[in-house]
Amino acid sequence: MEHGTRARGGSSTLAATSDDEVVRHAPDGLAVIDAEARFVEANPAAVLLCGLDPHAVPGAPSPFPPPGDDAPAARAGELTVAWTPVGGGRREFAYTLAPVPGRQRWIVSFRDVTLSRLRERRLAAIATAASSVASRRSLVGRLEVLAQEVARTDALAGVQILTMNSTGDRLHVMGAAGFSREVNFFDKLMECRALGARLMTLDALESREPLVVPHRYEAVMRDPAWAPLHELMRRPRWDWFVSVPLLARGETVGILNAFFAPGQVVGDTELEFLLAMAEQAAMAVDNAALLERERDVARREERQKLARDLHDSVVQQVFSMMMQARSLGVLVERGLTPAPERVAQVADDLSSSAEAVLADLRGMVVELRPAATTAGGLVSALRSLVDTTTARSGVTAALDVEDPGELSGLDADLLEDVYRIVAEALHNSVKHADAARIDVRLRVTPHGRRRRLVAEVGDDGRGMDEEDVAGRAADSGSSGLGMTVMRERAARWGGTVRVRQPAAGGTSVRLTLPLPTSLPATPGTGLEVAP
Repeated sequence: MEHGTRARGGSSTLAATSDDEVVRHAPDGLAVIDAEARFVEANPAAVLLCGLDPHAVPGAPSPFPPPGDDAPAARAGELTVAWTPVGGGRREFAYTLAPVPGRQRWIVSFRDVTLSRLRERRLAAIATAASSVASRRSLVGRLEVLAQEVARTDALAGVQILTMNSTGDRLHVMGAAGFSREVNFFDKLMECRALGARLMTLDALESREPLVVPHRYEAVMRDPAWAPLHELMRRPRWDWFVSVPLLARGETVGILNAFFAPGQVVGDTELEFLLAMAEQAAMAVDNAALLERERDVARREERQKLARDLHDSVVQQVFSMMMQARSLGVLVERGLTPAPERVAQVADDLSSSAEAVLADLRGMVVELRPAATTAGGLVSALRSLVDTTTARSGVTAALDVEDPGELSGLDADLLEDVYRIVAEALHNSVKHADAARIDVRLRVTPHGRRRRLVAEVGDDGRGMDEEDVAGRAADSGSSGLGMTVMRERAARWGGTVRVRQPAAGGTSVRLTLPLPTSLPATPGTGLEVAP
């Protein structure tokens, strides 16, 4: 052992327990600690790892808690502990403890696992970010998780994730950690630019390359051009700055800004991690844009369906009412008083037509706003749907739900998609099957270790062959949103829509969704035809 690493006033416990040369040249840290977690002695590797003064080892605090009520007990296997030496960066040690017989001291063997643990955390953060991109509905929620994962994993002072608006002329803070998500951040940033500040964020956006700026904090705080953002950017304290553009499909959709804590520097591994997280953020923005476009298409289809339904039912019925009323007016204009029987007949027809129009309008309202965002809401919406279907079409429709409580806690969007699929299948049976009765069944069944939701719409109509199914799947004009959209809605949750022709006749459309689910599946071919 080197001078200064032995306990004063006695023999060396560490040297007594092992060969002195082995201890001196061991690559791992070896030390002795007392009951107060202070060093008694340490080998050169331990001195270097812990940032100790080699001439003042005895009595120096150690990162290793001795066994006791508030510390891990000595046991086989490694423990881990974090340590921040005076004037040094944070480190993590994996260590083992062994008691010194007959004394309140312990031998510690430890090694630096800072980089390996950091790599593990980065991989976990990337996996968490990928899961967030797939599972969370809100873009803000996804980017908040991403920002927090970046900051937590590398112990950064702050992180911002900003996205571009649709016209490409503004940035919005959609995720933040360390700093608050300032609503007027972009406006203040533009004020700084007007005052002459150089905006590295905009430089990164224009170059589409990451920018690394050492010691940026002092430059920003000393520059009066940054005054509009001094208050926001002053705390927490930071030093190095990195700005990484978010690229999706070859287009810039935003920026990730990372603010490194004092003492941290940006190397290749840090930049690689930021690039990986920026890729996840860009994917989240792109997915949100795709989802919004899909919703726009669905809304247009819904409006087209409403227009067709209005034309096929309400418009024609109102036109009929108008012609009946006009016929009475023509008789009066010609001086021909209508017979009481004729007036009574027209009034009765008008009343019947008005009731039919009212029923149709109520049915359309139910379809447009089903309130199927909870289990009770789904059952209530389906019950209203079958009731209005019976009233409008004259076809007997019935609903059977087994144990509605099994549906509780399901995703609101999943319940909405279930309603839409059932509504479309019911609509198809009424319009194409020439059925007298339609049964709607909804239940949750066990499926291995999971559960699955099964919804079935069966009719006693004429049935259909594979060509009919293929034609109706492609003909969105004849079947509202069409069976293609039914298939896509099911595939979103990893489910399928299967069309069957029971031996007893008629047609059965069966929806099967695995439960519980949190990751929407990639849309695929969910429509199958079974004999």
